[in-house]
Amino acid sequence: MKDNFDIFFRRKPALLLVALKRMARARYGSVLAKEVDCTYSHAVKILQSLERLGLVMFEKKGRIKLIKLTKRGQEIADNIENIKRLIG
Repeated sequence: MKDNFDIFFRRKPALLLVALKRMARARYGSVLAKEVDCTYSHAVKILQSLERLGLVMFEKKGRIKLIKLTKRGQEIADNIENIKRLIG
């Protein structure tokens, strides 16, 4: 049976936002993919969608891209965590 969280949210995008929130500094896409248990390519596709929504931004450091939450992304991640806590 799906847990209650899945009724309200798409699990991977929500977990990516919350994972980014938990670490104050920018993160690598591969690390985030591992944290939410999905492939790197799936994580990148989700992150690109979140970027279009203005929730995350990519910061290029040489050959690698770091991902961090925008202010709006931070607010949404906070709300997702609150809802997750409320519904158990």
